[in-house]
Amino acid sequence: MRTVDRTTDRALLRDIGALSVAIIAVGASFGAIALAAGLPVWAVLAMSTVLYAGGAQFMAVGLVAAGNPLAAVLAGLLLNARHLPFGLTLGDTLGSGWRSRILGAHLMTDETTAFALAQPEGAARRRAYWLAGVLLFLAWNAGTVLGVLLGGFAGDPNRLGLDAAFPAGLLALLLPVLRDPDTRRVAVVGALAAVLLTPVLPAGLPVLVALGGLGVLALPRRKPVRPC
Repeated sequence: MRTVDRTTDRALLRDIGALSVAIIAVGASFGAIALAAGLPVWAVLAMSTVLYAGGAQFMAVGLVAAGNPLAAVLAGLLLNARHLPFGLTLGDTLGSGWRSRILGAHLMTDETTAFALAQPEGAARRRAYWLAGVLLFLAWNAGTVLGVLLGGFAGDPNRLGLDAAFPAGLLALLLPVLRDPDTRRVAVVGALAAVLLTPVLPAGLPVLVALGGLGVLALPRRKPVRPC
């Protein structure tokens, strides 16, 4: 049993490490872009450590640079509203103490959630969540520091294809969960809703609307017809 656990942990650490490389690069891009937008170094570093909001940080920097800090706050809240269902799903994984719940909520990202949900409930899920949460947090902040030090050298992550690394990584993590027929139906309906509404809704809302895919579970199911 311990051999299986060690093998699983090694595979988990390998996958997290691979994703961390991309996160360091994107974090470096954020640090460079935020510095070029006129934010002081302390503010750039504080955003990555205190806010730790990934894509919302890029959006906030653009809005702040445009002279609209209030819009940056509101847009960040809207974009990260998806963490509410994440928290409801992973509440037990974060632990029972208020300190562990606060720290766990701070480390919650799409990638950390996906790593956790790819594991069975219990100790394995908790181990995956905290391992991914801590390592990805360190990777993002290391990238931010690197970007601040290197200035504009990192450039646009989209030019390097790193914008596709996160969706591809998340899809790979979620594939084992999609073996369940009910989960597949929810995922397909939710994904279609998000894709169709992305061009017409503000950032963050399509993800929330995708939760409507859960409605397929309430639909009546046809009972299999048994031969007489």
